[in-house]
Amino acid sequence: MPPAKKTHLLPRPPRRFFLWLGLLALCYPILRFLGYKVPRQPRLIEVKATLGPGAFFIGPDFILFESEQGPWAVSRKCTHLGCKINYREKEGFMECPCHQSRFTPQGEVIHGPAKKSLPHFKVEKIDNAGGYIVTI
Repeated sequence: MPPAKKTHLLPRPPRRFFLWLGLLALCYPILRFLGYKVPRQPRLIEVKATLGPGAFFIGPDFILFESEQGPWAVSRKCTHLGCKINYREKEGFMECPCHQSRFTPQGEVIHGPAKKSLPHFKVEKIDNAGGYIVTI
């Protein structure tokens, strides 16, 4: 009588499947780096505040300043590691709480590990309603 054939409840996956899976896992970072990123749609944020020269408004993603030359807004995301920047009004500069990079109100680097200036956002002044629209 021939020996009984063993049956497995779950089929064993072939080794070739694991090889392909490993290859994909190794290639994913390269494909991700080379991949196309879809540009995001700009967001319009309305600031319902009237600022005079020398005044500022701190939003969640930007800091809006007003001067006699007009309004401007800079990002609150530090160019070093992406921490939220705070404006120190008495000292007149912006500072990153993570590594103490400092920036002028115009977004220029004063000192710190950050090498790049802060990005600027487009600002439109709403004359009749008294406020601003910041395009992020």
